[in-house]
Amino acid sequence: MEVKEGNRIDATTSNENKIPLLTPYKMGNFHLSHRVVLAPLTRQRSYGNVPQPHAILYYAQRTTKGGLLITEATGVSDTAQGYSDTPGIWTKEQVEAWKPIVDAVHAKGGIFICQLWHVGRVSNYGFQPNGQAPISCTDKGLTPQIRANGEPLEDFSPPRRLKTEEIPQIVNDFRIASRNAIEAGFDGVEIHGANGYLLDQFMKDNVNDRTDIYGGTLQNRCRFTLEVVEAVVNEIGADKVGVRLSPFTDFMESSDSNPDALGLYMAESLNKYGILYCHMIEPRMKLVFDKLVTPHSLLPMRKAFNGTFIAVGGYLREDGNKAIADNYADLIAYGRWFLANPDLPKRFELNAPLNKYDRKTFYTSDPVRGYIDYPFLDSNTAVFN
Repeated sequence: MEVKEGNRIDATTSNENKIPLLTPYKMGNFHLSHRVVLAPLTRQRSYGNVPQPHAILYYAQRTTKGGLLITEATGVSDTAQGYSDTPGIWTKEQVEAWKPIVDAVHAKGGIFICQLWHVGRVSNYGFQPNGQAPISCTDKGLTPQIRANGEPLEDFSPPRRLKTEEIPQIVNDFRIASRNAIEAGFDGVEIHGANGYLLDQFMKDNVNDRTDIYGGTLQNRCRFTLEVVEAVVNEIGADKVGVRLSPFTDFMESSDSNPDALGLYMAESLNKYGILYCHMIEPRMKLVFDKLVTPHSLLPMRKAFNGTFIAVGGYLREDGNKAIADNYADLIAYGRWFLANPDLPKRFELNAPLNKYDRKTFYTSDPVRGYIDYPFLDSNTAVFN
């Protein structure tokens, strides 16, 4: 596959000894110093849906000059919530609370993107305004789920199917949230269209059972997501917009009968809007006749999409380097390993050992434990680097 012109920075002399993950890259108007991206990681430490001062240190610890960071999933409205203490960006208070966090990242030279989120049916009456039913493309409910750390998730309440005429209001919620993100100082937004949340619910045919213009065909099922993209692009500019997709996952009982077609259609459709990047989750490996295999690949979507392509999903140093070297992706996002190693790019540079992550503390509300206490290579700077 050929390298897309204008994506790589010609720095053969100064970077000839660097590993692929640590070579520079030009993403739209942003000059990245390396290809290691902080993936969006829900942390549930934004009490009352308001970002807290401890997030200043959390994100600053993981910032490098010219490094790209994506926030934890951030609600676009009071109907978007489905977990305790996740941040939002629909109120003035939330916007103001984000500002010092963004400032801390910018002070260290980082590029900061806010991920915009609506959970859809992954919610219950207790998280919804006036105790109403969560909204979705369907009225089909979810069965109880287990977290990555083995703990049960909150109970889910039966959702309410959105009426056709109500969907423009949800599109508008994303538009306003994108404007709020820019007001808070973010460099752009990522529209969360993955992992079984609202936009993914509309796109996947095992969830979407609608018969209106938002259901049935692949084009109809993707209509809502693309309307959100168009509204956000019109509000803040295509050069500030990314989209996250997971056509191959079945998280929150959201799967599709033809994920390859879904991923390719979305990659091609996003080109019409000229957005900054597409961030796609790798297909999971499956056990087939005692062997782990991956029957799907992101490569067709990578080839189809004209902008920056970010891959995420279980990468470590060597396979991340290989993905960049093979031009399988432009950037690689790291979640759990970046959480546990706030100096991950430095560790990759030195090929240093990695801290192990502690699943039990992924979603606790503690503002220190499992949050800002993972040690740096220089243990003297573990918390206050």
